[in-house]
Amino acid sequence: MEKFRDSSLPLEERIDALLEALTVEEKLGFVGYRNAAVPRLGIPPYVWWNEALHGLARSGAATVFPQAIAMAATFSTELVERMGEVIAEEGNARYADSVRHGDFGTYKGLTYWSPNVNIFRDPRWGRGQETYGECPFLTGELGSAYVRGVQGSDPEHLKAVATPKHFAVHSGPEKDRLGFDAAVSEKDLRETYLPAFEKCVKAGAQSVMSAYNAVNGVPCSVNQRLLTDILRGEWGFDGAVVSDAGAGCALVDEHGKFGSYAEGVAAELKSGVDVATDADPRAGEALRAGLITGEDLDRALRNQFRVKFRLGMFDADRAYPSCDVIECDAHRALALEAARKSLVLLKNEAETLPLDPARLRSVAVIGPNADSRDVLLGNYCGTPSRPVTVLAGIQEALAGKCRVIYARGCELVSLRTENCAEDGDRLAEAVSAAERADVSIVCVGLDPRIEGEAGDAYNSDASGDKLSLELPGLQKVLIEKVAAVGRPVVLVVLSGSALAIPEAYAGAVVQAFYPGAGGGTAVADVLFGKVSPSGKLPVTFYRSAEELPPFADYSMAGRTYRFFRGEVLHPFGFGLSYTRFRYSGLAVPDRSEAGVPVAVSVEVENIGERGGDEVVQLYVSKLGAGYDDPLRQLAGMARVSLAPGERRRVEFRIDPEAFLLTAADGRRRIAPGRWRIAAGGSSVDTIDAETVLELRQQRD
Repeated sequence: MEKFRDSSLPLEERIDALLEALTVEEKLGFVGYRNAAVPRLGIPPYVWWNEALHGLARSGAATVFPQAIAMAATFSTELVERMGEVIAEEGNARYADSVRHGDFGTYKGLTYWSPNVNIFRDPRWGRGQETYGECPFLTGELGSAYVRGVQGSDPEHLKAVATPKHFAVHSGPEKDRLGFDAAVSEKDLRETYLPAFEKCVKAGAQSVMSAYNAVNGVPCSVNQRLLTDILRGEWGFDGAVVSDAGAGCALVDEHGKFGSYAEGVAAELKSGVDVATDADPRAGEALRAGLITGEDLDRALRNQFRVKFRLGMFDADRAYPSCDVIECDAHRALALEAARKSLVLLKNEAETLPLDPARLRSVAVIGPNADSRDVLLGNYCGTPSRPVTVLAGIQEALAGKCRVIYARGCELVSLRTENCAEDGDRLAEAVSAAERADVSIVCVGLDPRIEGEAGDAYNSDASGDKLSLELPGLQKVLIEKVAAVGRPVVLVVLSGSALAIPEAYAGAVVQAFYPGAGGGTAVADVLFGKVSPSGKLPVTFYRSAEELPPFADYSMAGRTYRFFRGEVLHPFGFGLSYTRFRYSGLAVPDRSEAGVPVAVSVEVENIGERGGDEVVQLYVSKLGAGYDDPLRQLAGMARVSLAPGERRRVEFRIDPEAFLLTAADGRRRIAPGRWRIAAGGSSVDTIDAETVLELRQQRD
């Protein structure tokens, strides 16, 4: 037995043994994301690239959870962590089965290029759907939950590997992403763009992906300050850094920083990249040209091998689950639970919802997203074997109770459905359906063809980004015409980002995001009262994009609930329920020493007539803070389920980091003085639970 296979030896000793056993040419075969086989040592090939953003992706059947932005709307670290556990279990089954059949290709490995913990700073960004929203605290909490779920509780024996991305300061524009230079202040860098990555690393993430863009003139994949000084030096990261696909070539073609691809790959390896996706055959060229040394190779491979050893890839006794776990009943049930808890009720005038099937003779289900499978899945998804569209979910819920009339109404973008027809060729059918129904459920929004990643969102006007927040095509016209019939209208909005929804035409509005394979069932459960909605917005819904700074401006001034000072359509953390909750008795110590967790509790009572879940949110704000400091900052959250009349005291421990303020030079320090702590059901609805906390400078 080769020494590196002896599992009784210390990890670093096994890595030393493997490095010693490999020739230089064999080492070069490991630099890229497609690791070559070493037959003489019994080492099979391996591909680092796999995807698992909201379920195992791009490799066949899998349990498809709600898209990441929808998972963020649950405000539940527990659900995200349990999703991660499902991903790891199904992924291990797929990996072992693929190896057994000789398939070592892309999307079959155990290193997942997820989660996306970039900050959704602007609703026009097409890939914002992949994120956990606009809040660094929420993103960090959910991102680290994903890491724990995917990797497991034993850092030396990993179930799989999470790869937080894109490090760092990355959120569009998509059309320029390969060569874009994000100009960012030290304050914004440390206060907004880095904290979620740090939380994921502290949670044990074993891989991190560098971004395409440059930060203040230095491309991320050659940014030694980010990849080495901060990531490893400040945060103690000991895993593998991977560069995004095509990043090495972009250093030459888009950024124009190097004269050859070999020079670019060499710079990546010297700056802290361990898996250079564009390495083949450039790493060999760089070595022969003296651009890199054998020590550079060994450094990168040591970090790679540390991850692989922790995955048990050189051990013979690792056990893998059967493929029977993929899309099993328990996993699908969890995805449905997540979908139900992700739906956000934005409006419910005169208690339009829930609808009572016993009082309905017919229901019209209208709109381009009513019977769409694409809007269930979002991007970076697996293939569900039993997807349930909104139409199908409603049909199933109302089977034998009342008639369901379907009309497409219009397309998402195109002005006509049939190429040879006239513009608006399905509007009359929709109006007729509304005339024959007691209520119209109109399903509008976007889909991954319109918003998403450059190259994937082929129907977008801006390479995956949005040019405005308005509904595209004839969707607003459709809503107006259906509403003009004069019967109740419910809007179900399926999109991965905030839109300026024409709510005035509807009695109720449900934001469903991209709710996963069981999304149609979840929507029907909420519409007809089987489930009370409990999702909360992980992003701010603005009235118009004109209220925001230019998209390419990475300053946080005037963006998100933390810095936007204007009126909004719906605030961060907002979401209605079919019941009502009252907050009281916020308990906060009068004084607390800086650097010590602060114990806070608040009483929450269900004063409605239905049971329901509430997401209790805790915010902090510094009294007398500077104009450039956050207006408020989420510092805690807890999901509680309360029966009618039930009251519960919810307890929090606010981490000292919540009381940090960031100076212009990026230094973060706990700020002694008076702080406001507020609890409530959104970032602004905290009227009944507000107090002041006095922080005193910690004694030496």
